This record gives sequence, C-alpha cells and structure tokens, in this order.
Amino acid sequence: MKTINKLISAFFLFAVLLINAQPPQPGGGGGGVGPGDQAAPIDMYVYVLSAVAVSFIVFFTKKYKSQKA
Repeated sequence: MKTINKLISAFFLFAVLLINAQPPQPGGGGGGVGPGDQAAPIDMYVYVLSAVAVSFIVFFTKKYKSQKA
C-alpha cells in the first residue's frame, strides 16, 4: 500500500473519531426515550431501509458480475 493511501486512511479514521452526533447533556442527563419524547423518524423505517439496502447490494452485485463476464 502506498504511503499516501495510508495517510489518507489514517486521516479519515482520526476524523471519524472526532465526530459527535450530539454534545453531552449538562448534569449527566437521563437520555433515552421517555413517555413524552417521540422516537426518531427513522425508527419507523428500519425494516424498509434494510430491505432496500439488501436489494441494492443484490442489484449491483448482479450488474457487476454481468459486466465482468
């Protein structure tokens, strides 16, 4: 592996480690989903998103194999 590829990989790994989705809540916070809090909208579509992901994987795998042959 070339040196530049190693440096780029290390940079992206370091950048991912620095990313935070939310700042920490002051005072420790309870966190979690309480009775008054709504769930994230993506929670309703987890099964649909996973099915779409699997179908994309199958589609592009077949497409790649057909081009290779």
